[in-house]
Amino acid sequence: MKVLVTGHRGFIGTNMVPILQKKGFEVVGIDTDLYRSCTYGNEPAAIPSIDKDVRDVTQDDLRGFDAIVHLAALSNDPLGNLNPDLTYEINHRASVDLAEKGRAVGVKRFLFASSCSMYGKAGDDVLDETAQFNPVTPYAKSKVYVERDVAPMASDGFSPVFLRNATAYGVSPRIRFDLVINNLTAWAYTTGRILMKSDGTPWRPLVHIDDICQAAVCALQAPREVVHNLAVNVGSNDENYQMRDLAGFVQEIVPDCAIDYADGAGPDSRCYRVNFDKIHSTFPDFQTTWTARMGVQQCYDSYVRHGLNKDDYEGVRYKRIAHIQNLIAEGLLDNNLRWQK
Repeated sequence: MKVLVTGHRGFIGTNMVPILQKKGFEVVGIDTDLYRSCTYGNEPAAIPSIDKDVRDVTQDDLRGFDAIVHLAALSNDPLGNLNPDLTYEINHRASVDLAEKGRAVGVKRFLFASSCSMYGKAGDDVLDETAQFNPVTPYAKSKVYVERDVAPMASDGFSPVFLRNATAYGVSPRIRFDLVINNLTAWAYTTGRILMKSDGTPWRPLVHIDDICQAAVCALQAPREVVHNLAVNVGSNDENYQMRDLAGFVQEIVPDCAIDYADGAGPDSRCYRVNFDKIHSTFPDFQTTWTARMGVQQCYDSYVRHGLNKDDYEGVRYKRIAHIQNLIAEGLLDNNLRWQK
């Protein structure tokens, strides 16, 4: 199977490419590479790729592929809030356009990296795939809109698959430090403080990026009738945590650190617990291999090995929004996040 991975040089994509290759897929990437200067550790694997903004993809770019794994997006809430219109242009409209063009040239399977954040403000209820969406941020709303607009495209020759990933964590060559486990561990290691930006009560489901990649493998390998127009939560029932639970794991693993609360830390409206029964019944071979506690340990070991300091993850190198703003200030990107020649 020949697979196109959009966003293959991003946080998840840099781990997904070698995993797909090991499973025997022929992988090509497409990425505008906004974070080319943000490599953490080893450079991402070099594969055949199209250096192009996902907004500019043509039908000719998509010919000959059996499947698309669509990861490319503005990938966190602060970045999405910076310019909500741009978030909808890239995360919503460009995604729908990509699906339409893929369908037109015979791409048979379209895997969309959706998100459990669509459930949003849900309180203590445990939500399955039939739950009502209640997105809080432009990022989460964009995921809702893509599912709404792409699902009706399903046909005899085109099968959308919506992988609603839990909150991701883990180490990759394009690591993100804005994600809760990665972030809390970084603060603890570099400052001795586990900096809580909420009161610790919000619920959140967690999943390692390598387990997200395994879900994609299952969705690519499964028979069409299993995945056709499928929406499925990606994670594990055992991996729903309150934020204070995660802080506790960090305190256990990172020496000489204490829990601290940011000024104004209070309840977070993004509070949801998720049920993951469906993915295990749909893909009997799918099993998450990571736990949040293991993720804290992986991050801590990596930070020690790389000698991480606070200026790295709070500065322009690794902090997504700061990096983008710096590229704009230097005239390398325009305000629409397109590279200037």
